[in-house]
Amino acid sequence: MEPNASNNMHPSPPRPPLHDHHCLEITTMEVHKVVPPPRRSTFQKLKTRLKETFFPDDPLRQFKGQPLKNKLILGAQYIFPILEWGPNYSLKLFKSDIVSGLTIASLAIPQGISYAKLANLPPIVGLYSSFVPPLVYAALGSSRDLAVGPVSIASLILGSMLRQEVSPTKDPVLFLQLAFTSTFFAGLFQASLGLFRLGVIIDFLSKATLIGFMAGAAIIVSLQQLKALLGITHFTKQMGLVPVLSSVFHNTNEVN
Repeated sequence: MEPNASNNMHPSPPRPPLHDHHCLEITTMEVHKVVPPPRRSTFQKLKTRLKETFFPDDPLRQFKGQPLKNKLILGAQYIFPILEWGPNYSLKLFKSDIVSGLTIASLAIPQGISYAKLANLPPIVGLYSSFVPPLVYAALGSSRDLAVGPVSIASLILGSMLRQEVSPTKDPVLFLQLAFTSTFFAGLFQASLGLFRLGVIIDFLSKATLIGFMAGAAIIVSLQQLKALLGITHFTKQMGLVPVLSSVFHNTNEVN
């Protein structure tokens, strides 16, 4: 008998179709049960949410498992970032800082003097406000690209607020003392916001509120320049739109 004939007498079992082979593999896969997360109380959920909101970067994580000496060093670097980048400072960076410092000073010095004028303060105060805050921020700050110093709307509001109580021309010493006191408490309040990491409050302000604030500040600053622009002597001390325009139209005889 020929070999082909013997093979025909004992045929091999048929192979299953391709899709049946895949079905067989799927049915033999192991099924792993997923363990549900542990049940947490409302207080634990609130605690987790507050931690994610106020401490998203977990600033205390770097202190875990460190000896006391390293904790003191890390704590000093956390409060004074200059201790972290200062040892790596080089002459090349110093040359670049000199160029950038002179460039910014050409703008910051006249800007500080004009802001002091807006607040009815002596020009020397504007000079101090131009270079003292950046020096302090160089030791305490963590950003290389942040401008530090007074702004126009804050200077204008400060001068207008104090002028309602004390005249900067009749009693300049008391006016200056009140300005220093108010700025001291403003700085204390801002330092408290940074210490308690309350910058997250800005996330709860809508975009419309921020745009309205910036537009209102621009309008207030522009209207307050009408006094010097038109040469009006008896100008209103208020900052509202209606009082300012009313003061302009009621003192047209003083316009120069």
